[in-house]
Amino acid sequence: MASTQQDSQKAVPVRAVLYVCCERSMLRPELGAERAEEEGRAFAAERDITILETVTDPYGQPDPAHRAGWQRVRDLARLGYICMVIVRWPTSIAPDRSHNLRHRETSALKEDGVEVRYSWAPLVRAGQQP
Repeated sequence: MASTQQDSQKAVPVRAVLYVCCERSMLRPELGAERAEEEGRAFAAERDITILETVTDPYGQPDPAHRAGWQRVRDLARLGYICMVIVRWPTSIAPDRSHNLRHRETSALKEDGVEVRYSWAPLVRAGQQP
């Protein structure tokens, strides 16, 4: 009986959204977004995480609550469709100078039962603690 219960728990996929919001370089504007998406997908594949949707926002608005893409992420969390948000690094949510906005948003997600995971290799090795 215990193995059946463990098997059914393993069958429940981790549902995530991949959130991409990064500064564009002058030489190759799409490079940052491409890397963020590649890293996020690799991160998910290595952990058997199902990415339901990739949500993107243009870089520049420091308050995530004023970005259409981030509002979509919050809606998916509130509705219970996802249990994880994968982002490349913390500044994708809010710039370092706006760390209180980032904390507000990650706390709101946590209240909805959604965790934030960072896909950038140095943060993964550091245990996800930015």
